[in-house]
Amino acid sequence: MADDTHDKTEDPTQKRLDDAHARGDVAKSQEVNTWFVIAGGTLVLSTFSGSMGGGILMPLRNLVANSWMIHTDGAALLALAQTLGYAVLAAVGVPMLMLMIAAIAGNMIQHRLVWSAEGLKPKFSKVSPGAGLKRIFGKQAAANFAKGLFKLVTLGAVMMAVLWPERHRLESFLRFDPDAILSVTTSLTLHLMGAVVAMLAAVAIADYFFQYRQWYERQKMSLQEMKDEFKQSEGDPHIKGKIRQLRQQRMKKRMMAAVPKASVIITNPTHYSVALSYDRGMSAPVCVAKGVDNIAFKIREIARKHDIPIVENVPLARALYATVEVDDEIPVEHYHAVAEIIGYVMGLKRGLSGRRT
Repeated sequence: MADDTHDKTEDPTQKRLDDAHARGDVAKSQEVNTWFVIAGGTLVLSTFSGSMGGGILMPLRNLVANSWMIHTDGAALLALAQTLGYAVLAAVGVPMLMLMIAAIAGNMIQHRLVWSAEGLKPKFSKVSPGAGLKRIFGKQAAANFAKGLFKLVTLGAVMMAVLWPERHRLESFLRFDPDAILSVTTSLTLHLMGAVVAMLAAVAIADYFFQYRQWYERQKMSLQEMKDEFKQSEGDPHIKGKIRQLRQQRMKKRMMAAVPKASVIITNPTHYSVALSYDRGMSAPVCVAKGVDNIAFKIREIARKHDIPIVENVPLARALYATVEVDDEIPVEHYHAVAEIIGYVMGLKRGLSGRRT
């Protein structure tokens, strides 16, 4: 049963986009590839036309000049073909490499590399008459038709704008020497290709945004799909571990921010630290932070910076760490021990304030 696209109203999740990329389903505009190839061809023609022409002309000129010396037996003819092939390859090798790089760049600028065999798998939709009619009369086909018509009209207008002012000179080419015509036609061709590249740039940009929007719409999800994906993600141990790690990091930051508000730090100097807060009117002290090893050390370090009393009590520190959670009141069984420590700390604070006065 086909999915009802009207139900897919939710923006795709990152997992949905990653899965589409893994299948080879990416936003891609062929116009961008075409622009890169034509722009690369224009650059090659403007940069290497002289060297390419000279590299091919010299071997052919030598061939014609020394044609009476050429042996026509099998081995000699094969050697001649190889020599000419190497000469042509040397002349056009670098320009062809630049065109290949331009074609690859046209793909890579649109999306990262894709290694997928999904497109090679046989699919019934590719031979389905209904799917074929949808491709012929669908939105994508209409956009391609409008794009092709626009390119045809615009390209004709660009060629007319470039060539019409040169019409009288073009007519006189019939009386020119071929060597004189070559430089003029090269300059005129570069001028024409530059105008075409500028026109196709606008087409490529507009088509890329259209193709990206179409691709993004295809990736949208229904509410049921989002629920199913959430259930799958929640069951993934890697996702669970990541969520647990983020929660621990947030808890640690929150605890460290609460340590300066503590009334006393009860500690086992080698392992445990528990920060308690108490104000008059509270029913019981509250644990604002606790930790072992590195976290315990960090709690004590912050406490020293803020002049918070640190009291060493090994059994009480262990017991509090095991029985009280952050933001909870201490258990009843520890009231007496903690009350003695807090009373002692408050007495010290009163004594210090009295001496200052």
